[in-house]
Parts: sequence; C-alpha cells; structure tokens
Amino acid sequence: MSNVILKNLVKTYDGKKNVIDGINLEIKDKEFVVLVGSSGCGKSTILRLISGLEDISSGEIIIDDKIVNNTHPKDRDIAFVFQSYALYPHMSVYDNIAFGLKMRKYSKAEIDKKVRDVAKSLNLEELLDRKPRQLSGGQRQRVALGRAIVRNPKVFLMDEPLSNLDANLRVQMRSEIKRLHQKLQTTFIYVTHDQTEALTMGDRIVVLDKGKIQQADAPEVIYNNPRNKFVAGFIGQMNFVDVDVQGGKFFIEGVEFKTEKNISGRVFAAIRAEKMICGDVSLAVKPEIIEMTGGERIVYFNLNGCKCSARLPLDYPVEEKIDLKLSVNDMYFFDKESGEAI
Repeated sequence: MSNVILKNLVKTYDGKKNVIDGINLEIKDKEFVVLVGSSGCGKSTILRLISGLEDISSGEIIIDDKIVNNTHPKDRDIAFVFQSYALYPHMSVYDNIAFGLKMRKYSKAEIDKKVRDVAKSLNLEELLDRKPRQLSGGQRQRVALGRAIVRNPKVFLMDEPLSNLDANLRVQMRSEIKRLHQKLQTTFIYVTHDQTEALTMGDRIVVLDKGKIQQADAPEVIYNNPRNKFVAGFIGQMNFVDVDVQGGKFFIEGVEFKTEKNISGRVFAAIRAEKMICGDVSLAVKPEIIEMTGGERIVYFNLNGCKCSARLPLDYPVEEKIDLKLSVNDMYFFDKESGEAI
C-alpha cells in the first residue's frame, strides 16, 4: 500500500501566516492526484513537506500507513521529479539514471540491468553516453523521469515537470506520464498551475488557494459541480455576471431570465464560455476583442459591467453585434459575499 495521508498539515515560515493551513487529504494507493492552484497557493510546498525536504510545523504525514514526520528524506522511499530536471551536468545519461542505485549500493549488474530497462521504456537507449547539455528539453525530462523510475519508489512527486517544454512537447509528455502511471501502478502526486494538465492527467484534482483545499474531486466533478467561485473560475473559462435576483427573476443586459432556485438578492450568475450559444434566450452584445485560436474564436465583451467571453465556432456570425443564446439551465450561482455555490 503506497497511500499518502496528510492530517491537519500546517507549515509556517518565521512564525508568520500559515503557508499550508490545516490540510487534510488522503491519496489512495496507485492514485494519480494533481495539485493545482495559482502561484503561492502552497502546492509545491506540500510536495516538499511530503518528501521531507522541508519540516512541517504541525500535523502528520503518513506514507504506507507509517508516520514519517521525523523520517529522513532518503528513507521515505519517494522519487521527486523537479521542474528544472536537476540532472548532474558532468555525468552521462547512464550515470544520471544510475546515481540513486549507486548510493544504495546496488551491484553493478543490477544497476546495468535496471538502467537499460528504464532507458528502453523511455526511448533513451541511444542517448546513454550523452551529457545533459547534448539533450533537448524533452530528452532531459525523460532522463529525470528515468532517474525516478529506476528506484521503483512507493510514491512519485512531480513539481511542474513540463513547464519548461514547448506546447507540442507538453502534450506529448502528458501522454507519456499518464502511460507511465498506468504501467508502474504507483502513487503519483503531480503539481501544476495548468488547468489543462490537471483535467487531462488526474484521477483526482485538488484545487488549492492560500494554503487551503478548496475542492478535491474527480476532474468531471470539479468541472461540472464547482464548490465555490474560486474553483469555478480557476478550472475552465467561466463568466461571472453580477445580477439581482427578485422573485426568481433577474436581468442580464436588460433581458429577463427566470430561475427555480431559492435565490434572493445580489449574486453571481456564472456560465462557461463554451455555453454562451447553447440556450434559447437571445442576447446581443458588442465584441471588444476577438481572438483566433485555430478551430474557434474567443470573443470578449461585457455583461452587466462584468468582463465575459464566449468560445464560438469559426462559422458563427461575428459582426458589430453578436447574438448569444443563453440558458439559465447552464448557469451556476454563487453567493456574492462567501463565494460558495448556491
């Protein structure tokens, strides 16, 4: 069992405000969990605490049903893949992959077999004699993965491992890492600020803000049933419109909408950018900015004074005015003060 449990986890620097503020999370054996959030939310700090690279201020970290608060990093049986790859520049690819095994006193024959098996699985066989400076970004990333895989650890920690790659290579490496997880059947904890990576890679997504978990659920649950305004705005392209609901009615740009939800007063009505032409209530808006993304256009405009956007197919009429088609059934509602879903 390679489960990881965080109990009331707190990290404070110099006695100031908690960077990690009472995190409770259970990551199951063989699960691929993605920690996502904006810069400074604490996601990379959580990885460093799990790995033992930083000490916790309070709480418990449990790996494989053992409390590891005071366990040295090398004894936690964890592999860490860093954003910067962290390869030894003077060593060959072979020696970089073999380094951890040498430190653990494996025999030469064992090391050679393990390194060559990993190199084969990652298509690195022809690069074993090269130095990191002779490799592309994608090749360096595969070497960093190989160095982690070769030890067969209980848990993999990955801190934005694809952020230094170009867009096409990122897509390719996302698939490689998912394939790797399926093959190894090991627990993966993956940090990113990229919502596409989170949605496409994770069995479960943990959305963080200011050191707290906002929601931890399967990708489809996070996307379709966000718990609060922060989660709704962070995952996907969501529009928030300030409306005043009275007697189940509210207005957007003078057009009336009706809701059967028990809502009264000022709230945020939210609707995703791809749902702006899927309803039966027409609403004409003036486009401010139009972006061409290849297969579609993204159009920016204002609704009730709030900045909004719509994702439109290329054949959708875009003129001085754009005719949106909204449905209250596609809308979410969030309390204006707390941000919680209504």
